[in-house]
Amino acid sequence: MRVRIFLFRVLALAIALTINAGSLSAEESYAIAMHGAPALPADFTHMPYANPEAPKGGRLVQGFLGTFDSLNPLIVRGLAVQQIRGFVVESLMARGNDEAFTLYGLLAKSVETDDTRSYVTFHLDPRARFSDGQPVLAEDVLFSWALLRDKGRPNHRQYYSKVAKAEAPDPHTVRFDLGGANDRELPLILGLMPVLPKHAIDIATFEETSMSPPVGSGPYRVSAVKPGASVTLTRNPDYWGRELPVNRGLWNFDEVRLDFYREANGQFEAFKRGLYDFRVESEPLRWHDGYDFPAVRNGEVIRDTIKTGMPQPSEFLVFNTRRPVFSDIRVRQALTLLFDFEWINRNYFFGLYGRSASFFAGSELTAYARAADDRERDLLKPFIAHLRPDILDGSYRLPVTDGSGRDRATLRSALTLLSEAGYDLDGTVLRQRSTKAPLTFEILVTTRDQERIALAYMRDLKRAGIEASVRAVDAVQFDQRRLGFEFDMIQNRWDQSLSPGNEQSFYWGSEAADNQGTRNYMGAKDPAIDALIAAMLEAREHPAFVSAVRALDRVLMSGFYAIPLFNVREQWIARWNRIERPAATALTGYLPETWWQKPESQAK
Repeated sequence: MRVRIFLFRVLALAIALTINAGSLSAEESYAIAMHGAPALPADFTHMPYANPEAPKGGRLVQGFLGTFDSLNPLIVRGLAVQQIRGFVVESLMARGNDEAFTLYGLLAKSVETDDTRSYVTFHLDPRARFSDGQPVLAEDVLFSWALLRDKGRPNHRQYYSKVAKAEAPDPHTVRFDLGGANDRELPLILGLMPVLPKHAIDIATFEETSMSPPVGSGPYRVSAVKPGASVTLTRNPDYWGRELPVNRGLWNFDEVRLDFYREANGQFEAFKRGLYDFRVESEPLRWHDGYDFPAVRNGEVIRDTIKTGMPQPSEFLVFNTRRPVFSDIRVRQALTLLFDFEWINRNYFFGLYGRSASFFAGSELTAYARAADDRERDLLKPFIAHLRPDILDGSYRLPVTDGSGRDRATLRSALTLLSEAGYDLDGTVLRQRSTKAPLTFEILVTTRDQERIALAYMRDLKRAGIEASVRAVDAVQFDQRRLGFEFDMIQNRWDQSLSPGNEQSFYWGSEAADNQGTRNYMGAKDPAIDALIAAMLEAREHPAFVSAVRALDRVLMSGFYAIPLFNVREQWIARWNRIERPAATALTGYLPETWWQKPESQAK
């Protein structure tokens, strides 16, 4: 009997120690990092890229290409004003823009999770208020989660449906049970969830486009709307979070106006006249010789060149593999060979661009020109038969032409691949051997730069007997057709971070291929892609994470889903000198929310 009692006590003690150990690993924290620990200490006073002494006041005017018909960026319908997120609608936590993926307290003053990340609990700041004065409560968080899970954008539906159970133990605490999700990023994804006021949302009409100013908890309120033309945001003087460390030195303008322009040249001319305050330049020709106007010469307009620590933004010509013409990988490989980057870079871009086949170019995550390590090979073993050996061993290189626009070597290689795919030259026309149908497709473009690239590429294709056409449409129609996958080929850019995660499924996961509104524009459906995204999300340590991303990169490159055009090595920013920015730049690059208006006493 005594032995049984002793064993019982030992067992009870072991259980108690296990519970205590679990609770110690799940203490509340001011921040959460995807891998490792947060870079900033618990008592940090401001973000290192913000100026806590920045003066408040003035107005910032931003200019955007396109239009809008909705103030709700959380639904599929319509063209929404994306800046509503952040400026008006806040999340539970805020990104640290000097780190790969770390979140710090915002609406949630602290976060709690366990080592396996089987759950996450957010403890709301009791001071948090919506702009109408109502408190932000746990019921608002649960309401937002359920609403976006059922009626939000595809990425929200995909992420939030992974939650097994959600509950509010008290008015300022929300717990999400993530059992079975096997997704270590999910607590951070939930931390970035926009929080909407339950009392101000009509569920029945949520999915409809609306110009009604939304109620949010953020630093600004929508004060004026000119449909399709402009939105004015006014700083809320009663903003609850203005003294939080994550906000100190941010949100400095009393007013932010968002102006929309239908045409790129008109947008640039408006900047030259000072109608808006800064522009992010994307055209090398314009950056090289388009800024020779009086305001630049006399110093009223400042040009900033910013190098970031992020993967270099990369432009691609994307094959819509849902179309039969692009279903054969040999055709896609041949069309990749026919793109003459050297000629285009020299004649159009003044040699300002680089080129990489990687979807994570210029970072430690790229697999291009890098041999797979043992961890990658283990991940890729089930799919090795579908990988190009030269992409696996790092010896693959994009074709390099002689820059003449008439490179014969790449033309011969392309025609050989096309012949293997069942196409032969019939005079000057490339035809399918069995049906005699010509190989033809349309390139959809919306900007002058896209059109120039497409026309140059069309010339290269013609040398191989391929009759491509270029169709230019306005930005509105382009977005609609891109989101609906109604195109043969488009130019696109997927911006990547140093901590890619769930959004990769949104970019090229099999489920996203048939879901309009996602960014799987190429229509990729590959079990290897899905498996490697899962491995990336399950990785706990940084080396394993990097290997999983590189393995994903190799599979994407091996699929030849898109033609790499060029990599943007730096950010080009032009701003009127009435706008100032901090001396320190975030790892992610420019952040207008950290800028401020120069005091009148210092202005020219």
